[in-house]
Amino acid sequence: MSDEKKTRIMIVDDHPIMRHGLAQLIDAQADFKVCSWAGTVAEALSAIASDQPELALVDISLPDRNGLELLKDITALHPEVKVLMVSMHDESLYAERALRAGARGYIMKEEAADKLIEAIRIVLAGRIYVSGEMSARIIEMFSGNKGDTQAAPLSRLSDRELEVFEEIGRGKATREIAEMLGISVRTVDAHRAHLKKKLGLKEGSELVRFAVRWVETGIVD
Repeated sequence: MSDEKKTRIMIVDDHPIMRHGLAQLIDAQADFKVCSWAGTVAEALSAIASDQPELALVDISLPDRNGLELLKDITALHPEVKVLMVSMHDESLYAERALRAGARGYIMKEEAADKLIEAIRIVLAGRIYVSGEMSARIIEMFSGNKGDTQAAPLSRLSDRELEVFEEIGRGKATREIAEMLGISVRTVDAHRAHLKKKLGLKEGSELVRFAVRWVETGIVD
């Protein structure tokens, strides 16, 4: 198949090794071609405009902004581009948020290579991809049964609060977070206060330890 007829796919991930591995996997498919890659939100938006991919694989954790915010920008600016979120973070926390924001699917990085290719093909075919477990959970939510997802502490956070929480876990100071997100220091302080209240934490140091543990291990208990 000529390159012109192959489906154009963009990879958005800030880890070069991960980008390289995904690119090799995708380019090995007879009908796929990696047309571009990006390591930041800014690079991704520029690449989408110039390279016009049909599908973007987007990581949640990016150095300049959260992948969910990039997803929202892609949905608003380039609605023709399908987005499949690929992340190390538990889908129980992010998958529903991603689907609400316009993603066509969510897959964990720990999944086998053939699962990723399957997810890409499902999304390109116009269907939604999530794991069997997440699919059952979503059906439960639509039926009115919230299940255990609402019991998870981080499920109580808004998308912006979760973004601030992640940056705290990465060791960013209040002013750094404000500059990165384009909001005021006072707004970040307000988010910190909301985070402590929603997570049942009394001190700022507790919030930092909690956030660092989550970023490094994915554990919130």
